[in-house]
Amino acid sequence: MTPRVVIAFGSNLGDRAETIVAAAREIADLPGIELTALSSLHETPALKPHGVDFAAPAYLNAIAIVETDLDPHELLARLREIEQQHGRVREERWGDRTLDLDIIDADGMAVTTDDLTLPHPRAHERAFVLEPWLEVDPEAVLSGRRVSDLLAEAPR
Repeated sequence: MTPRVVIAFGSNLGDRAETIVAAAREIADLPGIELTALSSLHETPALKPHGVDFAAPAYLNAIAIVETDLDPHELLARLREIEQQHGRVREERWGDRTLDLDIIDADGMAVTTDDLTLPHPRAHERAFVLEPWLEVDPEAVLSGRRVSDLLAEAPR
């Protein structure tokens, strides 16, 4: 069975919807990846290290589910290339961005390295990840807990 990976999309600069749709197409076109689901777009206020920032441009968020034999680090490298192609700049932690692609879960795999932590360490508390994930996988589980239960507990 091919490993199943959950990828989160976020964009709050430029043509947010077009950027996410284009990135999803580019992910689907990568060798060794099959895009099996893509959520609708969900708009949320910007989240900064100090909390919600209503003065910053709002985000559009989505979730994709892919099946891939790529190692999570290989997949992350391909996602970073796609971000760069869409003008992603990494100057400020949680700064405004044209495109953010995060691996949320890879078949329940546990990974902790300098550049990748799986499952994503804050996914369980982010409604903007959990809500679109449930849309495409109502039975989703993250770290042994139902995503629907995590969403009920997540700050809004």
